[in-house]
Amino acid sequence: MYAIIETGGKQIKVEEGQSIFVEKVDAADGENVTFDKVLVVGGGETKVGAPYVDGASVTAKVEKQGRQKKINVFKYKPKKNYKRKQGHRQPYTKLTVESIKA
Repeated sequence: MYAIIETGGKQIKVEEGQSIFVEKVDAADGENVTFDKVLVVGGGETKVGAPYVDGASVTAKVEKQGRQKKINVFKYKPKKNYKRKQGHRQPYTKLTVESIKA
């Protein structure tokens, strides 16, 4: 069984037992998180929401909170002596999907 959930402005296809990385969720390590914004539940019988499937939810356990590798943002305009360098590390949450209820 699989589901497509919406979290952090993105849509993610998940299955039971799968580990996923999502935008930061406010929860401590070891806590359970429930996602109610389920767009599609598939498997034996596919249910498609309009926009969300009624009564469907996905429960996941928080494995860890972290930050991705640093990326450098560099702005440059030739011949104008304009240079700006900035770094960014995006926070993420690692989840393990425990159950999908349709």
